[in-house]
Amino acid sequence: MSRQRSLEQERASVAWECIQRVQERNKQLEDKKKYAKEYSSLARSAPADIQANGLGQTIAFWLAKGYEWDKKEQQSKPKQDNAHAELLSHVARWLRHRRILPEGKDPVDWISQDATTDEYRLATVEAIAFLTWLKRFAEAELPKEGE
Repeated sequence: MSRQRSLEQERASVAWECIQRVQERNKQLEDKKKYAKEYSSLARSAPADIQANGLGQTIAFWLAKGYEWDKKEQQSKPKQDNAHAELLSHVARWLRHRRILPEGKDPVDWISQDATTDEYRLATVEAIAFLTWLKRFAEAELPKEGE
């Protein structure tokens, strides 16, 4: 007997996988807890950041903090073990999974050049709904500042 999963279950499942990846990556790092604490802090504030600043501005902020320009390859690349880059990758993955963000398309390029107003609104709603799950799991599973 097959059971169709609800959209909320899908969001929760993908968010849980993301938090598990953060925990696994954190175990491999020398400076334990710093990466997970930073990710946790970002995840906990992300829904409010999008509400206050908009999806485009929030993603642009994560991009600025999490990526650096590679002069040799003439493109942005994620910084090593950077929570901003990881969170941006998780949100982009979810938006691609929902077929809102086209495969292979950079979220900033898509928002600034291709997305219609309706697509942008849908992406915002989906990102916040996904990040609400991510926030809850981060609160439950990842260390917080001061721990």
